[in-house]
Amino acid sequence: MLDIWTTVILGIVEGLTEFIPVSSTGHLILVGHLLHFKGRVADTFEVVIQLGAILAVIFLYRRRFLDLLPRKGWADPSWIRRRLVGIRGCIFLGLTTLPALVVGQLAYPFIKSRLFNPLSVALALAVGGLGLLWVESRSWRIKAASLDRIQWQQAIFIGILQCFSMWPGISRAGATIIGGLLSGLDRKTAAEYSFLAAVPVMMAATGYDLMKSWTYFKLGDLYFLGLGFVVSFVVAAFTVAAFISLLQRWTLKPFAWYRLALAPIIWFFWPR
Repeated sequence: MLDIWTTVILGIVEGLTEFIPVSSTGHLILVGHLLHFKGRVADTFEVVIQLGAILAVIFLYRRRFLDLLPRKGWADPSWIRRRLVGIRGCIFLGLTTLPALVVGQLAYPFIKSRLFNPLSVALALAVGGLGLLWVESRSWRIKAASLDRIQWQQAIFIGILQCFSMWPGISRAGATIIGGLLSGLDRKTAAEYSFLAAVPVMMAATGYDLMKSWTYFKLGDLYFLGLGFVVSFVVAAFTVAAFISLLQRWTLKPFAWYRLALAPIIWFFWPR
């Protein structure tokens, strides 16, 4: 059942974890179980408050998203400037989004029925943590140090890696940032592209889930949906700005060690 405290807590968790490599879905599943907030309403509520986090990114990167709007049809000069703007930028984000849409459509029933549980999240947290440590142990040649230098091959590769985030606990941000680093982006560019790429795939996932589950809500739930939406928006906006600042001084290792510390706690001590 929805109440103010549950709504605020989940909104904070969503805003804090959506765009950093620790898995927002995994944390929402864990916190939802601790709050005894489970079931179809809980699953869909968690999807709805993701919209607040999505809009936070759109707000912070509003100039970049406005630049994606084609202003001169298919004659958009972005093809000549080779920048992540206009139709070229939309195609690149589409290449990143397409693999996740295909996998999500095919695997949706299995994901919802088998992977949305604390033990599955614990295993995914560990796998993702090891992945972050592995990529940080490598030395790679930086091929793109800004969003406008990204190439189509990198966009596709990041999209393929994003598919692994369908497993709750892996982290969409973590998977796409790892994909960006392995394809030659620097940390800041990989994180910023992860933010941009989140918008179409999360919009699609949210819309799909709402179409299937909207009838589970009652009129009185709209207040709580709105509250959770606002809380996640505000917290996500601050978190994204702080994360970008931290990446200019830190590696991703602290997030990896956090995941690896949390995973065994859940695995061994969570009630079966």
